Amino acid sequence: MAFAAEPVSENGRPIGVFDSGLGGLTVARAIACTLPHESIYYLGDTKRCPYGVRTEDEVRTFVLQAGRWLAAHDIKIMIIACNTATAAGLRIAQQMLPVPVIGVIAPGARAAINSTRTRKVGVLATPLTVRTGAYTQAIRALDAGVSVYGCPAPSFVEIVERELATGAHLQERWLQNGDVFDTPEICAEVARTLDPIVASGADVDTVVLGCTHFPLLVGPIRKALGPGVRVVSSAEETTRELTDILQRREQLAGDDVEPQHRFATTSDNIAEFAAAGSFIFGQPLKSIEHVSLEELKEH
Repeated sequence: MAFAAEPVSENGRPIGVFDSGLGGLTVARAIACTLPHESIYYLGDTKRCPYGVRTEDEVRTFVLQAGRWLAAHDIKIMIIACNTATAAGLRIAQQMLPVPVIGVIAPGARAAINSTRTRKVGVLATPLTVRTGAYTQAIRALDAGVSVYGCPAPSFVEIVERELATGAHLQERWLQNGDVFDTPEICAEVARTLDPIVASGADVDTVVLGCTHFPLLVGPIRKALGPGVRVVSSAEETTRELTDILQRREQLAGDDVEPQHRFATTSDNIAEFAAAGSFIFGQPLKSIEHVSLEELKEH
């Protein structure tokens, strides 16, 4: 179902948020909480998820398709709420799209720098994000003396997307249970993945969650790392950067604006996306549309 165009004020235009699937809703949720008068237009490319096992060229293409689609819906700024897509496509999106574009890596790097005391930081991310070295570059640009240890987690995105889809029919229980991912099987997989950091003896005291899906696994991640390691996410830091940009551009929505939260997905199963997305976003997703890959490829 396509949404009818409605006239809105310049500052009332939505913030576009793009992710490879559902994980970026952690960023959308932070925006909705911090900037309650802002409208959000979220696009999740769930059908082509996960991005972390694809090539950089593929991901760059997907980012431009999504960005052009969102820009055609009169957004005032775009957030690439996907670390893999940020690592591969932020620069070209900033060059090619007609709206400002920010990613989640630089804010995540700042959060890590502000947290670490040993100046040794672990980055838990998809294989492509680790391979690009984007977090290492961003962190060392802020503090060249920080050592960065990349830890690829190839299975985490699929775990999150699979578990959310599998539990879609349990929506009410999920909305009330923040520990739904804290199972023995998931904890074991998380522990295996994090073992290179835990067993390295590198004195890592901060691990940045380099994927917006990963905050949903924060319980098992904290268990695996132990109490002496801080876990930081980029969602809140990204929202702070977004707020600063909109303030400087004098584009914050006024208190009289009635915010609209709209969601679009390439998934063929809208019901699954609605149930899982409601769990992450923290409130029901009331307006959801399906976007075909063919429609995205036209942009």
